[in-house]
Amino acid sequence: MADLVVKPIGVKQVSVTNLEANPHNPRMLFDESPMKTLRESISKVGILVPLVVYERKRRPGKYVILDGQRRWMCAQKVGLSKVPVNIVPEPSTFQNIITMFQIHKLREDWELMPTALKLQILIDEMKESNEKKLADLTGMDEAVIVRCKKLLSYSGKYQKMMLHPNSDDRWPADFFIELYAVRNDRVVNKFDWFKKGPFTDAMIEKRIVGGMKAVTEFRKIKQHISNAHKAGKVNLLSKRLMEFASDPELKVEHLEIESVGVAAQAREMTKSVAKLQQQVSELDTEQFYGEDELWQSLDALASAIRQKLRGISWRTKK
Repeated sequence: MADLVVKPIGVKQVSVTNLEANPHNPRMLFDESPMKTLRESISKVGILVPLVVYERKRRPGKYVILDGQRRWMCAQKVGLSKVPVNIVPEPSTFQNIITMFQIHKLREDWELMPTALKLQILIDEMKESNEKKLADLTGMDEAVIVRCKKLLSYSGKYQKMMLHPNSDDRWPADFFIELYAVRNDRVVNKFDWFKKGPFTDAMIEKRIVGGMKAVTEFRKIKQHISNAHKAGKVNLLSKRLMEFASDPELKVEHLEIESVGVAAQAREMTKSVAKLQQQVSELDTEQFYGEDELWQSLDALASAIRQKLRGISWRTKK
């Protein structure tokens, strides 16, 4: 990793007009509230932490910012003519992107969609898509890499919604990340009527009109799909899901299929019964001989089970 490190040349004061933003900076969105706070700080005490920049070989005296774009923007707003900079050698494209991601590791407030776009450049540059290797290179968590790749699966139309300069109009990346599990489900993608674009548009409309209150409701949709598949009710689920997508005001509860819900509950109970059965079979009666409450509980359970089994036997005979 030694060849990825850029070493400082020295600190100096540089005119704000001789600085420019880094085209590979994942940070493209600058919300007003934190910028206002930073401007107030700089107007009082100046810039205490120098920007990290490199000088363009083809344009001597002109510098590109590796770290500190917000400080530079605020410095111009408050009327500073010069800012302190720490100059490093001009990096390669690969070094530049890696440096940006290493900085990103310490900036939790950065938006995910711009980060994903820069990650795509790195993927293309290196011909590498393995999440673990990308995490090692960028210093980001592997889970963040996975989330970024999910966002990259969307077309530019939806990516632009996550890049709106106004935070009030910007769509949260979490909406599209949670939606990903539904729009890429193998069962759903086999439905004749299903197309990712129109379905995504329908979910956006549903969120706007209030048919969907939280992005976590996509997890409920995914669970309904899984339960229907296991219970052999895929055709009915397809009909319900198409109706759900067609009507912006329909709630997630519309996807609930009673028999499917029962089947899912039965599977959970079966797992619990199997676990309890193993615990009982391994129980040392001598060791637990004096635990009356345990034996009474098991006796009551056995009685309840016998009663339910008699009901099943009666129904079978009928």
